[in-house]
Amino acid sequence: MEREIAISSIIMTSFTPSHAGPVTMAGQDPDDQGEGPGGPSVGIATRTRTRTKKPSLYKVLMLNDDYTPMEFVVHVLQSFFRMDMEEATRVMLHVHQRGVGVCGVFSYEVAETKVNQVMDFARQNQHPLQCTLEKA
Repeated sequence: MEREIAISSIIMTSFTPSHAGPVTMAGQDPDDQGEGPGGPSVGIATRTRTRTKKPSLYKVLMLNDDYTPMEFVVHVLQSFFRMDMEEATRVMLHVHQRGVGVCGVFSYEVAETKVNQVMDFARQNQHPLQCTLEKA
């Protein structure tokens, strides 16, 4: 048993960099020299693992109205949501027939920006097109 302790202490000291300070285990007093009333102190080394939370997703919804031309809606979908002509037409018809349609799903900041861009563009072109967002 003494021989095992001697070998492990030799191995530990040979791999410890000379410039490194003393290693403190979790729950160990930094002033403690490793020896207590019952012998060497034993601690558990812990590593904190941080987990990043994925951002919540939001749907950008376009609402139907009786005044905005279908061609304008298709143009908006192509310009702000990077849809091709076929997909933009399909979404526009869905909005027209059902009253509301999903333009895309994004993080909150991106969804909010897209809603604002669409609303501003519609107002600049004197159309009452409405766009909103809701949690996906």
